[in-house]
Amino acid sequence: MNTDRRGFITGAALAAGGAALSGCAGGRCGGSCQGGAAPMMGFVAPKLERVRVGIIGLGQRGSGAVGRLASVPGVEVTAICDNVPEKVARARETLAKKGVPAAREFGGDEGWKALCEFDGVDVVYSTTPWYLHVKTGVYAMKSGKHVMIEVPSAMYIDECWELVETAEKTRRHCMQLENCVYGESELLAFEVCREKILGDLLYGECGYLHDRRSGVFSDMFTDHWRMWWNVRHRGDQYPTHGFGPICRCMDVNCGDRLDYLVSVDTMQAGYEAYAKAKFPGTWKADLKFETGDATFTTVRTAKGRVIVIKHDTTSPRPYSRINRLQGTRGAIEGSCVDNDANNEWPLRVAVEDEVGSGARRWLNGEATERFRQLHRHPLWKVAGEIATKTGGHGGMDFLMDLSWTHCIRNGLPLDMDVYDLAAWCSVCEASERSVRSGSRPQELPDFTRGAWRTAQPRDIARITPDDLA
Repeated sequence: MNTDRRGFITGAALAAGGAALSGCAGGRCGGSCQGGAAPMMGFVAPKLERVRVGIIGLGQRGSGAVGRLASVPGVEVTAICDNVPEKVARARETLAKKGVPAAREFGGDEGWKALCEFDGVDVVYSTTPWYLHVKTGVYAMKSGKHVMIEVPSAMYIDECWELVETAEKTRRHCMQLENCVYGESELLAFEVCREKILGDLLYGECGYLHDRRSGVFSDMFTDHWRMWWNVRHRGDQYPTHGFGPICRCMDVNCGDRLDYLVSVDTMQAGYEAYAKAKFPGTWKADLKFETGDATFTTVRTAKGRVIVIKHDTTSPRPYSRINRLQGTRGAIEGSCVDNDANNEWPLRVAVEDEVGSGARRWLNGEATERFRQLHRHPLWKVAGEIATKTGGHGGMDFLMDLSWTHCIRNGLPLDMDVYDLAAWCSVCEASERSVRSGSRPQELPDFTRGAWRTAQPRDIARITPDDLA
């Protein structure tokens, strides 16, 4: 691997790395180099009566996490860190308004290391820019802390392996904060698939279709890091919001695994046109972007299922994660809400009554609502109201935090583990390699080293009303 993988590598450097992406790097292969079950699969850590959380990065995502985590039962925000003093002060005010004890404050460029080493923290919550996710995550685990990392948690295959191997060595949880797994629509689909209502799953469609032009060029991203990432990269660099929930429904890493992918992208037009229109006469207007306006990735699993991922953050259009699953007995297309745009589209369900009867019409409105209520995931039944009031992308952020803290407090395996993180994030590099090689197939590593064959499907945490007290 190139020596500058954790920085902003250029497209030329990546292309020089070769078109083929091996599923075995440095002796880590899909089951033949290292035998036995993957050590962190089903991992349970000692119970914690209260979970003490330290938050690194208090920008757009981190600032929201401060107040949200302070509202989760059994959780204390004991440390906060950012190299911008104003952001630390804002987080301090948030905790004061919540009426909870003040957190230890860390600042400066190296303050995050001191937070990881602080004895008053059990879990490090990393909401830094993408290129710092692995650095903070690895250091946190080596400091004896569990770590929760924002999406995408790793941008390169070797970084995925580094997180996996560090978690295995330190025996610490390492979970990606994929909040969309906990969306009401996504958990409805998960419950429907768990009950085998759609029969055997054949394929899914998902994506991240979100007009992010104003955000990418905004000064809110320190040093414009997200803009520079798009300047220098191609492929799907943000796949997991739609992809993660589909993988959970298909029991990826627990009975199936990602095998290979093929990606194709469009020309670049949107970002450059936007910059010229909005920032004439400035350095932004002269930028040339590597990223295509849209990237389409097709992933095939070992069992022969197919997942299509669409990524488009430049085109003017309403937000969508698509949320579509097809099985041998029916199909579901999940509803989704874009709270920022007050935009919503409906749930659609079609299930055949008996084998061979067909399902040529979607259920009508009343039948669809009955279906939704009947198969609504227990997490939303029990905590949906408080989640919606607490906020965070319609409540799914709160449910995500409620779930992982519940598991740690009760000594349970997490809903998502480090192998999920690695498998989902491996798409970032593999899709870029595919488009730069003329859309050649790219193998995806088996981070479980063969343990997926015998691993049992996992549920999402079942929380009772008593757990909210």
